[in-house]
Amino acid sequence: MNIRRREFLRLAGLGAGLAVGGRCVRAEAYPSRSVHMLVGQAAGSSSDLTARLVAQYLSEHLGQQFVVDVRPGATGNIATEAVVRSAPDGYTILVVNSQNTINAALYTKLNFDFVHDIAPIALIDRVPLVMEVNPAFPAKTVPEFIAYAKANPGKINMASAGIGGPQHVAGELFKFMAGVDLVHVPYRGSTPALVDLLAGQVQVMFDVTPSSLPHIRAGKLRPLAVTTPERMDVLPDVPAMAEFLPGYEAFGWIGFGAPKDTPVPIIETLNKQINASVVDPEIKARLLDLGAQIVPPNSAADFGKFIAADTEKWIKVAKFAKIKVE
Repeated sequence: MNIRRREFLRLAGLGAGLAVGGRCVRAEAYPSRSVHMLVGQAAGSSSDLTARLVAQYLSEHLGQQFVVDVRPGATGNIATEAVVRSAPDGYTILVVNSQNTINAALYTKLNFDFVHDIAPIALIDRVPLVMEVNPAFPAKTVPEFIAYAKANPGKINMASAGIGGPQHVAGELFKFMAGVDLVHVPYRGSTPALVDLLAGQVQVMFDVTPSSLPHIRAGKLRPLAVTTPERMDVLPDVPAMAEFLPGYEAFGWIGFGAPKDTPVPIIETLNKQINASVVDPEIKARLLDLGAQIVPPNSAADFGKFIAADTEKWIKVAKFAKIKVE
């Protein structure tokens, strides 16, 4: 009886251990519950639309819901800080974009350090900009524009979607490299800026392709150059700015990040699935339709190097343009 009793207790204990171990394994499996994906831009923005496409793919392939949580404000800093302050467990991640590296270059008093406090996951696409003018503007090419601007310093108004945004800094980079004096006119978003550009109240704008392509195709705006190093398939007849200003490159981009110290296996899981999502035919077609350029699959380390280089570039532009945001 004693032997049987001891054997019974041993087996019972082993079974309990396996059950506990099983629960531990299941608890450690990622994801085991819903994941929140924070977006720092407004609903309907490129970041929001992209997040929803990727979130649906991740939900289907990782077996848990990826919930898009839009928290606009302070040029994306509100959402970024919320993720920085979150537990590094993979259940709160951030849709990162070019505004994050621009903010890192412009803001002198942030409660976080984006480059060090957000762990990169993957870069998925680039969003080119277009240098465009009202059709009534006399210049029809970039060289003609530069010549006209040098002959009329301080007389050309350059619209943007706001101080420190991608449109603004792309224009400042152009001013720096072309050696021209343009007057920056910031708006609260691309829409009002485009309204005044279409009306001729301002003369030039560097705008992202999703909002500009319809006006360009309708002949209401004249594109002078795209801001990527090469020409774009959607605007094959529009030259790249680098053809006139070698080395010029400015574009928006979208990727994903997590709080620092997020475990490497979680980062690797997300990296693998996010990279897979953008080569899915339906998602890829939708992103291309939004004017994005798909980035080849990349590692978290590759994305980290990209973020560091992009931040350094905008630090130089900010110093030249004397842009500071408190």
